[in-house]
Amino acid sequence: MVGNQNQEEDRADVPEVVVTRLPQYVRILNRLLEEGTEVVSSQQLGAKLQVTPAQIRKDLSYFGRFGKQGRGYSVRHLHDRLRDILGLNSYWNVAVVGVGRLGRAILSYPGFTPDGFHLVAAFDASEDVVGLQVGDLTVQSIDELEEVVSGQNISIAIVAVPVSFTQEVIDTLVDCGVRAILNYAPTSPQVPEGVRIRNIDPVIALQSMTYYLGDSTDH
Repeated sequence: MVGNQNQEEDRADVPEVVVTRLPQYVRILNRLLEEGTEVVSSQQLGAKLQVTPAQIRKDLSYFGRFGKQGRGYSVRHLHDRLRDILGLNSYWNVAVVGVGRLGRAILSYPGFTPDGFHLVAAFDASEDVVGLQVGDLTVQSIDELEEVVSGQNISIAIVAVPVSFTQEVIDTLVDCGVRAILNYAPTSPQVPEGVRIRNIDPVIALQSMTYYLGDSTDH
């Protein structure tokens, strides 16, 4: 129990911005493996990620030692270790709540399974949507959410419902044992300690990008 608590505390000490970069490292390293590259330097990784070599070294230092000064990193070793750190060598059952246009696009996306994420359930409140086949799943009624999520060991949920229902849906998911939520509604729902939520809002992303455009008036 103490060991698990220490691991959780260690993970909490890693800045979230570092964690969000790790999947990008894995993707780049995977491409390097496909190209037959055996060793990569922090300069090369930094160039591909558009961050400094010092930032690469600092990011990786949170998780131990991976390379030797002047010799770079073993692509295979770094790739495998980062996948392990991210939990990508496990299988994760994922539910999608909200099967509108966005939910359907998510359900039809083929890239989840290769990285260990299995879409196992989809829910919607609309009678016009319930019963439809989307991707490999039949959409179930939102009324079945508690029973299905609890019974299928679903620990991750993708939420794409209207703002007015978002908090209620997330509260229900948390009560059923979901501990990681990707929220696409343009709101910031509250979750208890121990539950991770990431809000994906393209408008906010665009607003942050305009900062870098400065005072340019040439739109």
